[in-house]
Amino acid sequence: MNSPTQCGQRRSAWPLLLAFSPLLLLAACASAPPEANQKIAVAAASVQHASSASTSESAAVELQIAINKLASARQAAANMDYERAQMLAEEAEVDAQVAELHAQSVRSRKAAVESQDAARALRNEINRRPSR
Repeated sequence: MNSPTQCGQRRSAWPLLLAFSPLLLLAACASAPPEANQKIAVAAASVQHASSASTSESAAVELQIAINKLASARQAAANMDYERAQMLAEEAEVDAQVAELHAQSVRSRKAAVESQDAARALRNEINRRPSR
């Protein structure tokens, strides 16, 4: 039979073990490959950079795809599927860039149309003036 001191020592180990279990869990989560964390961070920065008012308006679908892939990459990392997390993060980064480029293209087309309209209006004004 165990002495009361030995039982007391065993019981006192449980609170200590329970106290350190969150640290062990945190250490396991923190052991995600740095590449996965880095790629997710880069993708997040790209999505944030692309999330402007004009991109949200002009390339809403592309931007939403990037946002969804970033969320999926984060979920894959949380599920310790780091290879999938990296792949989705890379795709989210590219999709964010596509959204930005699409929005820039829309803005450029609008500017070109406005320039053409202004040139047309100027030509019409010149043609209306009587020649001297």
